[in-house]
Amino acid sequence: MDFVKLGRTGLEVSRLALGCMSYGDPQRGNHAWTLPEEESRPFLHRALDAGVNFFDTANVYSDGSSEEIVGRTLLAAVPRDQVVIATKVHGRMRPGPNGAGLSRQAILTEIDNSLRRLGTDHVDLYQIHRFDPTVPLEETLQALHDLVVAGKVRYLGASSMWAWQFAKALHLQERHGWTRFVTMQDHYNLLYREEEREMLPLCADEGIGVLPWSPLARGKLTRDWSEATNRSEKDEFGKTLYRDSDAEVVAAVARVAERRGVPRARVALAWVARNPVVTAPVVGVTKPHHLDDALAALELDLTDEEVAELEAPYEPHEVAGF
Repeated sequence: MDFVKLGRTGLEVSRLALGCMSYGDPQRGNHAWTLPEEESRPFLHRALDAGVNFFDTANVYSDGSSEEIVGRTLLAAVPRDQVVIATKVHGRMRPGPNGAGLSRQAILTEIDNSLRRLGTDHVDLYQIHRFDPTVPLEETLQALHDLVVAGKVRYLGASSMWAWQFAKALHLQERHGWTRFVTMQDHYNLLYREEEREMLPLCADEGIGVLPWSPLARGKLTRDWSEATNRSEKDEFGKTLYRDSDAEVVAAVARVAERRGVPRARVALAWVARNPVVTAPVVGVTKPHHLDDALAALELDLTDEEVAELEAPYEPHEVAGF
């Protein structure tokens, strides 16, 4: 496993991050397709054995049970300082006032809940899951800075938002001397490239580490367009992200993969990973071969001709994923 610096920090992370949204109690929250704890543990262990040290979850995944599974499994297997645990805050965790969002009240409450579920005294990377336009940005940013000062969080990250919002946040952090965001976790893959317009150039200029979510487009880049899975049938959010014209891109991936004699997942992920602004794609693993394909993708060098073939069918999209 190769390791890279996380943005402009000194923190070293594996070239792949294991996305842990698929690990959680299917009876909790709205992810009925997730794997319960006994089925999740082997995938976390396989990732550790492969050299992955970067694990990404969120408080809202399966109503907190993803954090519970990730924390129990990882910390029973390795010392705390051998893993980089990332989680997120923003989504609704309980009904009523202050049960969601990025107010100071919500952030200070939810970090303690996440730490309790994870079974640790600090989170390595704490990310705002989405932008919250209902709260003054200064309130959010100062609360996050205070978590770093308190030792509950080591580094700060953000996730899908408009580039102007992220630029404003970075400006305010610099202006007030608050801890700066070091990562952006955004929606980026061969079916959705709108981040290339503004967000990725901003991250390159500011030295922000990029952690693409859904680099395989919810698995659509790994199979025929008409093929359905248990997750694709139940993932209501995923149904909003792509459209039928994307089938032409999927077909291009299939052609390149067939000529190379490799699974489609390797081609699609290799395309994401080759972008120099990308630090570590966040990859979901629910079958043994998923991790094998992800690791092999890092060694697959696509030619300029192959890249052109993969990119040619793309059509601009409405912004999706915010």
